[in-house]
Amino acid sequence: MSELEQLRKSILQFRDQRNWQQFHNPKDLALSLSLEASELLELFQWKTSEEAVEKNLDKMKEELADVLIYAILFANETDLDLVKIINNKLQKNNEKYPIGKFAGKNTKYNEI
Repeated sequence: MSELEQLRKSILQFRDQRNWQQFHNPKDLALSLSLEASELLELFQWKTSEEAVEKNLDKMKEELADVLIYAILFANETDLDLVKIINNKLQKNNEKYPIGKFAGKNTKYNEI
């Protein structure tokens, strides 16, 4: 069993022990995922990136963990294979952003 699968099972066990699956529909999980990502983003408000990381790294770890937990729960509820969809997205991005055109550039594909 992969580490990702072990992690998914641990998350589901935590959820199931609390009888929370009833609240975990795709819409509410997507909402929670967005809210947790916003909490991570809020740690950067009014600071440079360096200041934020230096001051809030422990909180960032917790918020990032919340984001990932909700992402794993969303994938579980929608029967998505995270490894497969991430590999597919990386392949699309590889085609969309070829190294020769985009290495070292922060422009979007429609700006070139």
